[in-house]
Amino acid sequence: MGLGPRIDIRVSQQLVMTQQLQQAIKLLALSNLEIEAVIADELAKNPLLEVLPGEAGGASSDTIVREDREFGDEAADPTGADELIGNKLGTEDSPVDMDWQEAALEVDSFADVGANSGALDAFDFDRLEGGASGLAEHLLAQLAGVGGTIGRLASTIVNELEETGYLDTPLKLIAEECEASVKEAEDALALVQSLDPPGIAARTLEECIALQAKAVDRFDPAMARLIANLDLLAKGRMADLRRICGVDEEDLADMVRELRAYDPKPGCRFASREPEAITPDVFVRQSKEGWIVELNTAALPRLLVNRRYHAELKRGPQGKASKAWLGECLASANWLVKALDQRARTIVKVATEIVKQQRGFFERGVSALRPLTLARIAEAIEMHESTVSRVTSNKYIACDQGMFELKYFFGSGVASEGGEGAAAEAVKAAIKDIIDDEAEVLSDDAIAAMLNEKGMDIARRTVVKYREAMGIGSSIQRRRQRKMIAG
Repeated sequence: MGLGPRIDIRVSQQLVMTQQLQQAIKLLALSNLEIEAVIADELAKNPLLEVLPGEAGGASSDTIVREDREFGDEAADPTGADELIGNKLGTEDSPVDMDWQEAALEVDSFADVGANSGALDAFDFDRLEGGASGLAEHLLAQLAGVGGTIGRLASTIVNELEETGYLDTPLKLIAEECEASVKEAEDALALVQSLDPPGIAARTLEECIALQAKAVDRFDPAMARLIANLDLLAKGRMADLRRICGVDEEDLADMVRELRAYDPKPGCRFASREPEAITPDVFVRQSKEGWIVELNTAALPRLLVNRRYHAELKRGPQGKASKAWLGECLASANWLVKALDQRARTIVKVATEIVKQQRGFFERGVSALRPLTLARIAEAIEMHESTVSRVTSNKYIACDQGMFELKYFFGSGVASEGGEGAAAEAVKAAIKDIIDDEAEVLSDDAIAAMLNEKGMDIARRTVVKYREAMGIGSSIQRRRQRKMIAG
């Protein structure tokens, strides 16, 4: 059989994701800040999109979660104001101590009431505070007037400092950069180390602590030996320290207390990083009917398609290319509005099911948190598990217990007598409560036994794993720490 080209017909099936479907999936996983960037980009490119002034975004989806079922928005009362007044039902005096915010929540969303109530008290006066100078600016201001080679070296050292205030760059490299000797670099370093705050420009933790002790005139031989043996202090070997420092137990306790007052990272107080503000995507509050889950409509702008402007452009003279461009703009605008609306409804749907599954958490706190998987939520709301995973990424829920990421409510757990089990976070909270309330230091076996008495089927190794995950030391470390504090 000879080789040669030929034409074959084959029939096959394959899943093809359109570009719009890929974008819709991407929108589902984005946070509010990222969505705002996408909307701003689309507003710049698409003239048919506009933001509704004075209002905020998306579908105002409210859901009431009750113990047996869930309800959507209830029908509004058809009785008008004129009819109420005519029947003398609108003239009753309201109680003087009425909570107007609670009354407003019966008809308005939490976002609207929270944004408008107490406007005079809501002004953020912290914004008026001038920007604090950074570490480099603070040190360079103290070096004003210092010139020559020493001044140039000191400025270079300041600019080489880490955010913590430590100097990691070798003096030899700094001296070569400034075309100076190592002796001059050491003199410049001593000058920088004499500046405020004490302990700055140190190269090790021991040097940092020693500089602070010298600043308060407490760097005597005993303190010097204590600082040189910080590893023994960390291990709690107090007897060895008393022998090395040549002091009694009372003097060593005073020295340790002084040591604890020093700042191991003196440069961090000048860090200019501002905490990142987190805006909740969903509000959860309790009402007479049950738990109400509502979208934070103030988080995103409300997009509209300007049909009037589209009609004007369509009536004007236009060629084939401009007509195609206008059609693409209209299709893109309609798709984005629908995609954002679908995103909002999906978030509310997933959050509502989370509230139903974790009702005990919202009523009693983290101790009532249950094990929960993405697959369980996906099965309940008839969506794919990957969709639930995207919805719960970078999304936050605000409730009476605080602000939590939606991912917080998912996780494994341990078996319990009730059959439902206890979530890992609930077990961690129980371990932390036991350790915080312990009169005498308890071993991991004792903690495991106490948890088993509470109905949690947990082994000692699990207690160790959760304890270490929370950064809590072992019984030996906690016992040493108590001796050092009591010292």
